[in-house]
Amino acid sequence: MTDQNNIIRILLADDHPVVRSGIRKLLDRIEDINVVGEACDGQETLEMVEKYLPDVVLLDMEMPLMHGVEVARQLRKRFPHVGVLALSGHEDRSYIMDLLQVGVNGYLIKDEGIDTIVAAVRGVASGETGWLSRRVSAQLSNWIRKSDEELQHLTQRELEVLRLVVAGKTNQRISYELHISEKTIEKYLESILRKLGVRSRVEAAVYAVRNNLLDQLIK
Repeated sequence: MTDQNNIIRILLADDHPVVRSGIRKLLDRIEDINVVGEACDGQETLEMVEKYLPDVVLLDMEMPLMHGVEVARQLRKRFPHVGVLALSGHEDRSYIMDLLQVGVNGYLIKDEGIDTIVAAVRGVASGETGWLSRRVSAQLSNWIRKSDEELQHLTQRELEVLRLVVAGKTNQRISYELHISEKTIEKYLESILRKLGVRSRVEAAVYAVRNNLLDQLIK
């Protein structure tokens, strides 16, 4: 018989009843895991975490009222000791990168075997991070490799534009300082965002500072 003090308390958060039921049936067979509740939307997830204080939340991405990334962000902020394990049907880059940046403990695909899910749950409950599906891990490696390759192709002019973006300059000001049209600046920015794999000039600026990109500028 398992010591009750060693039981891992799980909250399932998924808007599909059939999915929740299937996962619960699998987990209910595991002696040291206890599913303490089920949530069907983002808001309910936060409420039930506050009520039950589970050890681990198995979190889906696409739920009503609040997206999974925002739920994870709120959980990390309000309940930092609760482990968050994304269990998603999506392998979308934006989902995965956003969640990892928020600080979830892992990201698994729903078609993982029960042994993998249980191992991840146990690991997350003990404070481990970095639990990734093999497919997700392979994709991350591929994205990083591509980012490195693309980074090598930032032109000197793009780096100059990026330097001024980091300095907080508007497109109009950048145009004035570099003596090129605002329309050309917009094209440079589109290219920079694409090459860095980010979605806004703010993200591009943060990326540039963190990775010392401006060191590549020819003085």
